Amino acid sequence: MEDVDPAPMRRQTARKTPVRKPGVGQEIITSLKQAIAWASGEDVPVRVTTVRVPAVDVRDVRRKLGLSQTEFAAKYGFQPATLRNWEQGRTRPDGPARVLLAVLAKHPEAVEDSLRTRP
Repeated sequence: MEDVDPAPMRRQTARKTPVRKPGVGQEIITSLKQAIAWASGEDVPVRVTTVRVPAVDVRDVRRKLGLSQTEFAAKYGFQPATLRNWEQGRTRPDGPARVLLAVLAKHPEAVEDSLRTRP
């Protein structure tokens, strides 16, 4: 019987270079480029999330909470003039303000709890 050297029979396995995920910085740059292209009207595969927040009667919410315009504005971080403009219909609350007002209308205790200072 002839001795066979096992070395030539071993398969040579090619070393694969690991695929590197893009870094956070590269992901941000790519996202910004996509956002600019989308804003320019280009057909870019981006995800757009739209949240519909119902209109809220600001005066009604404030009155249900038993607060004056000044108290309501100070308590929830609005400018008194802005609150007056909303109540008189000259302007409308923007998205984040509408969300806060919607929560105040249904769950004022949740907002109170969140704003309460803790020792």
